[in-house]
Amino acid sequence: MKENPLLNRHDEYKVKTRDVRVVRLLIVLVALATLYTLYFAQSLIIPVVFSMLVALLLSPLVTRLKRLFIPRAVSSIVLLAMLVTPLTFLAFELSEPAERWIKSLPLLAEQIAEELSMISSVMHGDTTLQESQASNTAYPWFEKEPTQKTDDSAVEEQFKQGSRQMIFEMLLAAPLFLAQVIGAVVLTLFLLIFGPPLSKVVINDFPIIKNRERAKLLIRSIQQALSHYILTISIINCALGVLTAVGLSYFNIRDAILWGAIVGLLNFVPYMGSIISVGILLLVGTLQFGITSTALLPVGIFLTLNTIESQIVTPTVLGKSMQINPLVIIVWLFVSGWIWGMLGVLLAGPIFVCIKLTLQQMEVFPHWLKFIEAHD
Repeated sequence: MKENPLLNRHDEYKVKTRDVRVVRLLIVLVALATLYTLYFAQSLIIPVVFSMLVALLLSPLVTRLKRLFIPRAVSSIVLLAMLVTPLTFLAFELSEPAERWIKSLPLLAEQIAEELSMISSVMHGDTTLQESQASNTAYPWFEKEPTQKTDDSAVEEQFKQGSRQMIFEMLLAAPLFLAQVIGAVVLTLFLLIFGPPLSKVVINDFPIIKNRERAKLLIRSIQQALSHYILTISIINCALGVLTAVGLSYFNIRDAILWGAIVGLLNFVPYMGSIISVGILLLVGTLQFGITSTALLPVGIFLTLNTIESQIVTPTVLGKSMQINPLVIIVWLFVSGWIWGMLGVLLAGPIFVCIKLTLQQMEVFPHWLKFIEAHD
């Protein structure tokens, strides 16, 4: 008895359809497992990712010093010390004004509530006055009913409670953050010293690598592209922070160095960092000058420098590597913030650009690259 070829084709089609469904289901499960792993292992993964970024920043210098017969251990320790020492001094310098601002948050919240209450009372008073004048003119025989005063104590209490909660959360997170910083520094040192020998062994001895020369060139090009990006964006953001601090100091804005450091750090966050910086500087100007036009001075200084940086300097220096669809990067920031919190938001931009540069160098997933770079 002969087999029916139509039935065989139908069975093959059913098997292929089932296999495709299984593969898609596995992809979804792997994606969900990856997200949950990144979320629950954030205290381990964040220092590792940060260490890799810093190692990419310093590795070209270590390699050049190696050619000058300077051992990797010596050059790595010296370069890492040159990077950590000024940052440590800056942290100590900023700790006093930062602590002062944190301690004064309840008072600042009360001051903001009072300012809002004054504005509300003025607006409410003007409205009540107009209504009373109109009613007296139209119906003079009606007596004016006493108006009830708005109770702003609930708003003030909410401001105070929110500031206390933020201080409490920061104090709880401080020991873990310090441990992560120390772990990241140690891991960066070991990556700089012992990372290249491991990559050489993987390329030369692992059987999975077929074209070893191609692999060496690919790793070198990826490392150069990532190092160039991280070094360039770090210099640009540091320059923006320094110039912002200088501009604020020139106009006698209190704690200008602190705000310059915050602006430079937040500039690692695409789009959202600038918005947060504007909000912080607007609050600073309001607290120092009151609700006047002068309160916009810190924001004006920052927006001028930020416009020059984002529209002229960064596109000229980095070019196509920063060509990313804004919607894609905003969604990425939200996902990173949900998984890793504020540190995830700060690391999201560099991580995303590094992934994009890696895909470009490997010449894989061209449709995804077009999706990331989509623009009018």
